[in-house]
Amino acid sequence: MTVRDGSAPPEVYRPSARRIERERYRRARTRRSYLVAGVSTAVTAFALYELIVNSPGWQRTRETFFSAHYARVSFAPVMEGLWLNLRLLAVCGAVVLAAGLLMALLRTLRGPVLFPLRALATAYVDFFRGLPLIICILISVFGIPALRLSGVTTDPVLLGGFALCLTYTAYVAEVFRAGIESVHPSQRAAARSLGLSSARTMRYVVLPQAVRRVVPALLNDLVSLQKDTGLVSIGGAVDAVYAAQITASRSFNYTPYVIAGLIFVAITIPMTRFTDWVAARMNRRQSQGGAV
Repeated sequence: MTVRDGSAPPEVYRPSARRIERERYRRARTRRSYLVAGVSTAVTAFALYELIVNSPGWQRTRETFFSAHYARVSFAPVMEGLWLNLRLLAVCGAVVLAAGLLMALLRTLRGPVLFPLRALATAYVDFFRGLPLIICILISVFGIPALRLSGVTTDPVLLGGFALCLTYTAYVAEVFRAGIESVHPSQRAAARSLGLSSARTMRYVVLPQAVRRVVPALLNDLVSLQKDTGLVSIGGAVDAVYAAQITASRSFNYTPYVIAGLIFVAITIPMTRFTDWVAARMNRRQSQGGAV
C-alpha cells in the first residue's frame, strides 16, 4: 500500500505537446469553417437581394407588400388578434395531448373483448388524418350550428378550436402509439413477472419510456398546431390573420398579411429551436448509454 506524503505538492495535469498541437489544429479548422460559412452566406444573401431588387416588378411589389406606413397601421390590430391564436394554442394543445394519449392507449388494447374499442379508435384516426383540416373547420363552424341543437354553441372560436382538436388528436395519437410500440416486449414481460398488472405496467414501465422517445415529434405537432390556429379565421373569428384581412380590405395593400406572417414565424422559430435542442439532447443521452 502506497502512503502519499501530505507535504508534497499535488500533481498538476500538463497536456502533452501532441495534444496541444491537435487542439490548436482543431480550433483552426473550426475558425476556418465559420469563416467559409459566413462568406458563403453573405454571397448568397447578396445574390438573392440583387435578384429581387432588380426584378421588373419590384417597385410595385414593395409598395403592395412592404409598405412601412401600412405595417405601422396594422401592427396593433394584428397583435390583438394574435392573443386569440395564443389562447387557442394553449387550450387546444392541452386537449390534444390528453385526447391523443387516450386514443393511443385505446389502439394498443389487447384481447378480443376490447376489439370494438380498438376498431373505433382506428376508424377515428384514419378518418381525421385523411380529412383536410380546412374542411373539418368548415363543417364544424357552419355545419354544427345548422343543426340547431339546443345547448350547442355557435361561437366560431369554440367550433374552430373543436375542429383543431379533432384533427390534431388523430396525429398525436399516432405519435404516442409509435412510442408505445417502440418499447421492447421484454420490458412488459419483466414488469409482469414482478407481479405488476397490465395497467400498472403501462403506467410505470411503458409510458415513461414511450413519452420520452416521442417528445420531439410531439413538439413538432404543437408547432404545426400554432400555425394552423390561423385557420379559425375562415369562420369569422378575429385572430391575427383576420385582423390583417380587415386592414388589407380597407387599403387594398397586403402589407398586413406580411406582418401577420412574420409574427407567426417569430413565434415558431423559438419553438423549432427548442425541439431541435430536445432531440439533440436525447440523441446524446442515448449515444452515451443514458436513460432511453
